[in-house]
Amino acid sequence: MLKKEILNFCVKKGLLLDKEVLGVIEKLDNLDLAETILKRIENECKEKIITKSFLTKNIIKVKSILEDSAGGKEDIEKFFINLGLSIEITKQKIAPIQEIEKEIKLKEFENFKILTSYQIPSKKLCVQDFIKYFRGRFDFLKKILQEKSELQNLVSINKLAGSRQGISIIGLVSNKRITKNKNIFLEIEDMTGKINVIVNQNKPEIFEKAKGLLLDDTIGVRASGSRDILFANDIVYPDCFLSLKKKSRIDEAAAFTSDFHIGSNRFLEENLMKFIKWLSGKHGDKRQRQEALKIKYLFVTGDSVDGVGIFPAQENFLNIKDICKQYEKLAEILSMVRKDIQIFLCPGQHDGVRVTEPQPVIGKDFAEPLYNLKNLHLVSNPAFIEIGQGRNSEEKFKILMYHGASMHSFVNEIEELRLSKANDFPTKIVKHLLKRRHLSPMHSTANYVPFEKDPLLIREVPDIIATGDLHRPDVDVYNNVLMIASSCWQSITPFEEKVGNNPDPCKVPIFNLKTREIKIMDFS
Repeated sequence: MLKKEILNFCVKKGLLLDKEVLGVIEKLDNLDLAETILKRIENECKEKIITKSFLTKNIIKVKSILEDSAGGKEDIEKFFINLGLSIEITKQKIAPIQEIEKEIKLKEFENFKILTSYQIPSKKLCVQDFIKYFRGRFDFLKKILQEKSELQNLVSINKLAGSRQGISIIGLVSNKRITKNKNIFLEIEDMTGKINVIVNQNKPEIFEKAKGLLLDDTIGVRASGSRDILFANDIVYPDCFLSLKKKSRIDEAAAFTSDFHIGSNRFLEENLMKFIKWLSGKHGDKRQRQEALKIKYLFVTGDSVDGVGIFPAQENFLNIKDICKQYEKLAEILSMVRKDIQIFLCPGQHDGVRVTEPQPVIGKDFAEPLYNLKNLHLVSNPAFIEIGQGRNSEEKFKILMYHGASMHSFVNEIEELRLSKANDFPTKIVKHLLKRRHLSPMHSTANYVPFEKDPLLIREVPDIIATGDLHRPDVDVYNNVLMIASSCWQSITPFEEKVGNNPDPCKVPIFNLKTREIKIMDFS
């Protein structure tokens, strides 16, 4: 009887449960509790298909929902045991029940949530996985573009017939070149076919937009023409936009840093220690020490260690040649950070994880000492985190952490960024990520794992996007999204000199959640 009522509820809500999850929900023997849990999973996880795999990947959020809904420890443990998740698993999978309980309580107390931290599925990849990956991305961006008021009279490519004025299409850029007449030729495809689009140089505004297009970009095009060829009148990106700039009633702040490169013989340890002491109110003048005590969150956006074997002959530039000892040094430094500061740390290309994005959390195999730090939270790259002690969503800030491996390819491919020396102004590059709502849109520019739901898509617009990698601090705002690029703690390397990079180390952007004031503290 209970099973039938649960299924009827799922039909009304448009939910689909797999057999295992249905059995577990049924064993709760409480219809009201079952409906509450399913409602909250749908609302908070934005998921209609609820499988054991989905619950496993979102274990922290599911645990929080159960705690709020069930209240009884026995119900919670019964749920996980029936689901077969009571086994001991590392942070890259699932923590044991006792560890989860401790972690969730800490997070609720400190008022932050790790909304998304990706785990890498262990499976053999095939062509179909890549097809699903790109189709899923295209469908998501298409839905966003369909709501753009600029794109009137939308049609699929296979429905184009005869000569048409004022039509719009949505598609993926599969080819781009300059014609003999110096116009831009695009080949656009959707799920129904391909079409050629010409962007005339006599339309300078549209022509500039087209110059910045990358292969595999999903865009909308307003055009006139026929099934043989279209002439572009406008190009529309999916784009990120926030209608509200949030503020908190609580006077607290977040600090953003990255690229320690511990182990490198160019690691600026003395300067980093000044920063750590300042966080504890032991460095700077009275006003600066008071400001430091407002900081409750620290974001470390990748490349915390220099790694080993990252590039040829790297051993000649290392003081610490064992990556485990590099992480021991990192743990020693982070252990000095005030315990009321929550630290979020994601990996980068130099860390002891696979380079393929999304990069998993740094594991115990190389970095076990990090797991002893109670206020340190290891997340994937990218990761999505909510902070703030306000009572409602308008006082909580959502931060997208991304180390930034793809940003170099944007500079290589987009003339505007090359000419403006965007390596010195990282937020110019980040704007292009936000415009596309994707962290690495062009196939082959960064290694990636093809999930069914592309983890590099910017599905929810963040209040803040925090990046690293380029070793220069920079702050800007794009459509109300705050962009914060972090500095580094490493002096210029021979490689950076060779490629013309100009690092600006030891600078730390500080963002006040109450006033929205941003300062860049200089520890050089």
